[in-house]
Amino acid sequence: MTFDAKAMALVQTRLAHMQRHRDTLVIDGDVHPTQFEALPPAMAEQVTTDPNYFHGRPLLADRLLHRMAMAGVDMSLCWQNPAALPYVEDRAENFERLAGANARIAELAHAHPERVIPAGWTDPKALGVEGAIAMAEKCVREFGMPIVKMNPAQNSYPIDDEMVGLVLDRIVALGAVPAFHFGSDTPFTPPEGLRRVAQRHPDHPVIGVHMGGGGGNFVEAEPIYQGARQMGLEQSNVFYVLSAIRDAHIESALLSYAEAGAPWSGNLAVGSDAPYCDAVYHFGAFRALFAALKDGAHYGDPRLDARPNLFDDEMIAGFMGRNLADLVIAADLRIASLARAAA
Repeated sequence: MTFDAKAMALVQTRLAHMQRHRDTLVIDGDVHPTQFEALPPAMAEQVTTDPNYFHGRPLLADRLLHRMAMAGVDMSLCWQNPAALPYVEDRAENFERLAGANARIAELAHAHPERVIPAGWTDPKALGVEGAIAMAEKCVREFGMPIVKMNPAQNSYPIDDEMVGLVLDRIVALGAVPAFHFGSDTPFTPPEGLRRVAQRHPDHPVIGVHMGGGGGNFVEAEPIYQGARQMGLEQSNVFYVLSAIRDAHIESALLSYAEAGAPWSGNLAVGSDAPYCDAVYHFGAFRALFAALKDGAHYGDPRLDARPNLFDDEMIAGFMGRNLADLVIAADLRIASLARAAA
């Protein structure tokens, strides 16, 4: 498969914009837009008739940009919404459904190249390994996506299964960043599983979305939160997005990673997991927490007693957007280089 010219133009536009504004970008690192017409009929009816229904509520185009403006977000990392994409037994049909969902994210990025970072989605169980690899190639080469995600929780497969590794290998070879739903909501994504995934390509970043959160209950999630933080501080190529994660653990992660310094402090980014969580609420909370941490002398944490200026403007800017911008910039540079070599 060759690199699509339109997709590579999108990569270049995004790359130039992010390089120019990397120091000031606020990025939501986890957003699931959905077109209303793409919803399954039962879900579409519930969304239309039930004002209290938010699971999978459409979030695309005018609503997405409006919510981003309200949240003070410059760019959003967007991938398809798994709640709106039911799989069937037929792998070929699953491939077509997922290809359509990925294509809609790419269309959104083409419409708003300086607001939307499109990320792909593949699934070695629902598509088979060959299909999942083909989907990853489509996401990068045809859609210009710098990140490709797998969700072991959605379809019940271990994060470190060999079929995952084979798809991971291809995503890395394509220059993109592999990402995973990494939560405590199922047994399929333990910290040691993510560690083994990261060790397969130790010089290439791997994203763990939710940092052990993602819907687990407080008691069962606690050891996953603790293990995720400890593992991430030992495995330098693991990058976490702080979305759908308990607020107390957001604070703990930020303090631990800031105190550890580079490269660890460059391995966290904020996110909302919209529409499952509310971006306006969460980015208001992120800003309030950072303002309190910046006033380290009065915060009350012993780590800040020793280093009261730890959360300076540069540190905060990294967590709020620059860290993720640098990850995407590096991926776009790799993809652009591969495209030039293939031309």
